[in-house]
Amino acid sequence: MTTRPEAEQRSLVLPVERRAEGDTTTVSGYAATFGDVADIGGYFKEVLARGAFTKTLQKADVRAFFDHDRGRVLGRTTAGTLRLQEDAKGLAVEIDLPDTSDGRDIRTLIERGDISGMSFGFVVLRQEWDESGEIPLRTILEVELREVSIVSEPAYDGTSIALRSLDSARKEKRRQNFTAAAYRLRMKTNLDLRIRSKA
Repeated sequence: MTTRPEAEQRSLVLPVERRAEGDTTTVSGYAATFGDVADIGGYFKEVLARGAFTKTLQKADVRAFFDHDRGRVLGRTTAGTLRLQEDAKGLAVEIDLPDTSDGRDIRTLIERGDISGMSFGFVVLRQEWDESGEIPLRTILEVELREVSIVSEPAYDGTSIALRSLDSARKEKRRQNFTAAAYRLRMKTNLDLRIRSKA
C-alpha cells in the first residue's frame, strides 16, 4: 500500500505590493522563486526547479489564505480573485483582496510595511536528492500546489516531512545499490562457471 505524500509549506520574504483600481485592492508578489537555495533548518538545502508548477497550475483550484488559516480565505483561482502564473522568476501571485475585516487589515499592514512575505502549501510529486556535498540538496521538480498565503511571519514548515522523504530516498538508493551488487555478483559467477566449463 502506498501512502500519499504529506503537505509542506515554504515562505519567501520578498516585497508584497499593493495597488488600488476603483473599488478593488490587489496585492501581488512571489510565493516561490526558482533557483534560490534555501537552508531548511540546517538539515538540508532545497531549491525549486523551473517548471515545478507547470502541471499543477493547469488543473488546480487554489485558494489564497492569510497565514495558512483555511478559515481566512482571501481569494480563489476558480472565482478569478486569485491569479497564479509561473514565470521565469517563480510563482507570481495576484490577489484581489475582499472587503472583509481580514482584507482591510491586510491592506493596512502592507501599507505600513508590517507584512513582507508570501508562502505556499504543496505536496512534492517529483524530487531529486544530491548527497555529494556536506549537506544534502533537495531539488523539487514538480509539486501539487495546495494553497498560497500572505503571511505575517514567514517560516519553514514541513521539515520533518521532507526529512522522511530524504530517508526514503536513501533507502531506495541502498536498495538499488544492493540490487546492482547482486546483479554484478551473478554476472561474475556466470562468467566464472563458463570459464571453468571451457577449462
